[in-house]
This record gives sequence, C-alpha cells and structure tokens, in this order.
Amino acid sequence: MNSKFLILNSKLAIIRDIAKRVFDVFVSLFLLILFSPVLVTVAILVRMKLGSPVLFRQQRPGLNCKLFTLYKFRTMLSKTHDEQGNQLPDEKRLTPFGLWLRAASVDELPELFNVLKGDMSLVGPRPLMVKYLSRYTPRQNRRHEVKPGITGWAQVNGRNDMTWEQKFDYDVWYVDHRSFGLDMKILWLTLWHVIARRGVAKEGYATVDEFFGTKSSQPPASSPQQKPKI
Repeated sequence: MNSKFLILNSKLAIIRDIAKRVFDVFVSLFLLILFSPVLVTVAILVRMKLGSPVLFRQQRPGLNCKLFTLYKFRTMLSKTHDEQGNQLPDEKRLTPFGLWLRAASVDELPELFNVLKGDMSLVGPRPLMVKYLSRYTPRQNRRHEVKPGITGWAQVNGRNDMTWEQKFDYDVWYVDHRSFGLDMKILWLTLWHVIARRGVAKEGYATVDEFFGTKSSQPPASSPQQKPKI
C-alpha cells in the first residue's frame, strides 16, 4: 500500500510540474506581448535617465542551486564611487525614477524572459545572491528544491518588510505545500500588493539589507502558515 501511494504521489508531482511549466510558458508569453509597449518605453527611459546598459544582469542560483542569468531593468546609476574614491551607498545611486520602477515592480518585467526560458517560474522563492548559498542553514537551502519565481509566498506576506528568517520560513512552507490553487492565490495577492505598493523595502533601507546568515541568538520567525491580511 505504501509503495503504491508513493508511486501515485510521484506521478501526481510530475503532472503538477508539467502543468505548472505549461502555465508559465503561456502566461509569460501572453504578458510579454501584452506589456511589449511598456517594455520598450521603460527601456528607452532607462537609457535616457540611467544610461547603458538598460538591463541589469546577474548570476543567481535556481533549481537545485544551478546558476542562471537574471534579467531586470536597471534602477541605479552606474557610478559606484564618489570623487574621493569612497563607495556610494545604494540610496545615493538609486534615483527617484529607479525608486518608482521598484515601487511599481516594473523593473521585474524582464524576468518574464527568464520564465519563458525555463530558468524561473511565475511563482516560487525569489532568486537571491550567489554569495548567500554558503550562509543558508540546510533547511533554508530547501528553497532551491523548486524553481525561483517572480513572486512568491513570502512576497504576498510582507515582501521586503520582514526579516530574512521569516522570508525563508515562508519559502520552505511553499516548497512543502505548493499547488496550482496556491499559485493562483499568490498571483492574485501579488497584483493587490503591487497596486498597494506594500512592503517595497524595509524601514530604514533604500534597498534590501544583506543576509549574513542566521544566528542562533535571533528570535524565531513568525509562523509562515498564517493567512495574509488583505
């Protein structure tokens, strides 16, 4: 009985993953066509206001920690140091135009190409910095058991307005409870969060603060199973 149950679960998981991929391809292609005028307009504005290159490209870990190139619109000035050679903080490089791109989540639109290529999914844990790989606990590293997403369970439960530990708790919870119904709920809530511009950045930070690893002295994160308040 247990053997048959495991085989059935395995087949259902394969069907779920195939259905998710088909959904990702059709929706990302539709959105790329729908937003093509926006993509072209934003690309021109980024070139005029921030210079070249228009796209921000960076290696990020995906499924099973395999690296891929992430695409986003640039939101910062290319200048990284002042006249004295001191490194400029993010708030000095982030222009009002760049802040608007982030607040409206327009900078994320090129990631639809990542979804179409198969590097990402519409829904999943956000792809983070490569240097974080060595800083995760074994449990936190489970977020790489699925493809990273443009949006995810952590994003609709606070986006950037939460601790790293809370984000990873939500990510792992998603890995264990993922389903088509949950993905639809996350996509719907994402639309509402983007319109409301909630949790764009943590208070006191122009961008997301760096993750240096989980310390045992830190308080436990709140339960990721609580339903988002809307």
